[in-house]
Amino acid sequence: MIRSVITGTGSALPAKCVTNADLAARVDTSDEWIVERTGIRQRYIADDSETTSTLATAAARNALEAAGVDAQEIGLIVLATATPDHTFPATATQVQAALGCGGGVAFDVQAVCSGFLYALATADSLLRTGMATKALVIGSETFSRILDWDDRTTCVLFGDGAGAVVLEAQDVAADGPGILASRLHADGQHKDMLYVDGGPSTTGTVGKLRMKGREVFRHAVVNLASVLKEVLEESGTSAADIDWVVPHQANARILDATARKLDLPAEKVVVTVDRHANTSAASVPLALDTAMRDGRIKPGDLVMFEAMGGGFTWGASLARM
Repeated sequence: MIRSVITGTGSALPAKCVTNADLAARVDTSDEWIVERTGIRQRYIADDSETTSTLATAAARNALEAAGVDAQEIGLIVLATATPDHTFPATATQVQAALGCGGGVAFDVQAVCSGFLYALATADSLLRTGMATKALVIGSETFSRILDWDDRTTCVLFGDGAGAVVLEAQDVAADGPGILASRLHADGQHKDMLYVDGGPSTTGTVGKLRMKGREVFRHAVVNLASVLKEVLEESGTSAADIDWVVPHQANARILDATARKLDLPAEKVVVTVDRHANTSAASVPLALDTAMRDGRIKPGDLVMFEAMGGGFTWGASLARM
């Protein structure tokens, strides 16, 4: 059967690391306050020379190197971001030009923190229909550009970064590698719980992030547990079969609560929120690359990806590495 197989991963972070102590010198907060509520200890913040496209390009190059694939072989780029370099053209086309692999398909998807899951499922579908044979799926964000740095309840939560995977259509056995199942959802009635108060069509400005944290937490735990069960049922697997969960890195409390709902041991959950904070669409591929490069995730492992973001949007995908 034809499956989309992850053959390489890569990531990129801005040069500047900002600790909780650094933030405490700027806003009314403390390291203890942030760690207790979120598990975050530091994050990376892009400078003026670092953009969503430059971070995405660096992550893509690292993924291509890990996969042993030349950029000229890439026929599809799907880039997830809520912080594009420009309103248009798509940031994916800028990455395509930087990599020198023009002529194929390149576009952005916008599902905020769920963006990488949406991009992965989209690329998987296109590969299995023969639209391309090799793809780059990227999550890249510069969320620091849309934060209200006077709001201590939100500015401490986010960071910048990018992650990427090379996805290849391969003819594999039933028990072979590849994406086994994906499920995506959205519910726009909850948009006012997590949003940016600007946009070209409404205010003509970029706007700033606004969030009702307690409501988001409650919905996240319920929605993520539900979609994970859907993917397990579709793939004919159980929670006990999973080797690793690579979740969206929003908040340590959400990660713990979701794992408990599914009776998943904490040691099976890849956690990078303490180092990267919430990097929105970049968080899942960033965490995946971290766990691939430190040797935790190995060939043959069954890995579950999951995320929820503004909209609300949420989704999950199961892959054998």
